[in-house]
Amino acid sequence: MAARFNRLALTGAGLAAVLTAGAIAVANGGSSAATPAGVKISVADSYIPLPAGGDGMAAGYLTVRNTGSAADTLVRVSSPGAGSITMHRSTDSTMQEVDSLPVPAHGSLELARGGTHLMIMGWQKPPAVGDQLEVDLTFAKGGTIAVQVPVKPLTYRPGS
Repeated sequence: MAARFNRLALTGAGLAAVLTAGAIAVANGGSSAATPAGVKISVADSYIPLPAGGDGMAAGYLTVRNTGSAADTLVRVSSPGAGSITMHRSTDSTMQEVDSLPVPAHGSLELARGGTHLMIMGWQKPPAVGDQLEVDLTFAKGGTIAVQVPVKPLTYRPGS
């Protein structure tokens, strides 16, 4: 009887270890092994102003913070709720699509009005104030982070 109990206890402990490892992998987006220890990415202050025109094209803004000791690069942005999302950099007179954006170590990448931003096209449904769009940010080292970005009034300004 004691041998059966020990075998059952060992099986339970093994199953618990496997489930814990799986939970950790899911919590880290399944990419914890590929993420270098020096990259610690988080996203804050995300929003999408309600598109003014009927074409459904919108801009997206957010701040990517890297509190780690290694730099990273934002290499892809996508969304299950939009046909395409591209990264752009604005200059005095033009808007230029870019393939990637650097995220410095111990620094941040700010996507803000009048500067670097996201262009969101092909919404699956017309956006309304209060909606949220899932935006998947893929980094060269840090894996992919899914962010729920709220749709705000067209005149919204962070901190106001």
